[in-house]
Amino acid sequence: MQPVDPFLTGTIPGIGGCIRTVPEDFHVEERPLYLPCGEGEHLYVTITKRGLSTPDLVRRLSSSLGVKAQAIGVAGLKDARAVTTQMVSLQGVTSDHVSRLRSDDTLLNLRVLGRHRNRLRTGHHAGNRFCLVIRHVASHAAESVPAVLEQLSTRGVPNYFGPQRQGKRGDNYEVGAALLHDARRREKMNRAQRIWYLNAYQSFLFNRMLARRIHHIDRVFIGDWAMKSENGACFQVEDAEIEQPRADRFEISPTGILFGSRVSWADGEPGHIEEAVIAEAGTTKEVLISAAKACGFRGERRAFRVPLTELEWSLIDDALTLSFNLPPGAYATSVLRELMKVPLTNP
Repeated sequence: MQPVDPFLTGTIPGIGGCIRTVPEDFHVEERPLYLPCGEGEHLYVTITKRGLSTPDLVRRLSSSLGVKAQAIGVAGLKDARAVTTQMVSLQGVTSDHVSRLRSDDTLLNLRVLGRHRNRLRTGHHAGNRFCLVIRHVASHAAESVPAVLEQLSTRGVPNYFGPQRQGKRGDNYEVGAALLHDARRREKMNRAQRIWYLNAYQSFLFNRMLARRIHHIDRVFIGDWAMKSENGACFQVEDAEIEQPRADRFEISPTGILFGSRVSWADGEPGHIEEAVIAEAGTTKEVLISAAKACGFRGERRAFRVPLTELEWSLIDDALTLSFNLPPGAYATSVLRELMKVPLTNP
């Protein structure tokens, strides 16, 4: 059982309520990082779907268009219990072929954008626009909602990995932890499976580090690796007093480690926190680095917070509707849990 991650807004009462009563209560629109240039072997299309996950969409397109799944590129994975719009690249497929795809209750709309030289790859998007409805909220929502959203807008949204990473039973990280110490078991899995479970363990450890820093997600300390908001580049903080004004302006944010063979660990107090978390989990830097080398992934730093932008909300009777943008890799559940303060089940 995973520990309960602490809230940034823990002193503000949660509004409770229900999400995803119907798929239309959870709208996600992927924001493209670029548009197709007009030539190349990859046809870019925008697809709106209902109740259909991205892997299921890829399988359906592969079957309907007669192409291998490897010829289909996506920038991000979208939940099934939602209405979602995302860009897809199709290698070796013509516009006429795509136009024969029929819309139905799950595949709502398909629009051809044009051709491009490269396949669409994971992370090649500018983030997501969410429009969500929380139904049956508590009577004090009129007071709690603006208080929570003001803190999230000012200090940032805690960048926890959502429950999706841990699977329906919430225990993917346990498999990942076991793989660290069992090379023979790792060898029996294909690379994609190994990476999936080890990523789940990375996520688990990161969430524990963020939990330790939750009340300081907008503070940088000596030894931190800070991430620049403009380009994702990281640098180590040598003088916290000099860098803190940049954090206050959301130009930089402190980060936690997603362990790997090449990624740098923090020093100072942030480094002590990282070491304490992995010690509590029963492992060491050396074990994590060795397993990462064996599995072939370098690791990276992840910001402890993300900006909440273009926020709009309205409360009518007991239904809260809110719209906002989040950057790539951030979860809308991180916003919802701060508002609702109830367990959010895995999709």
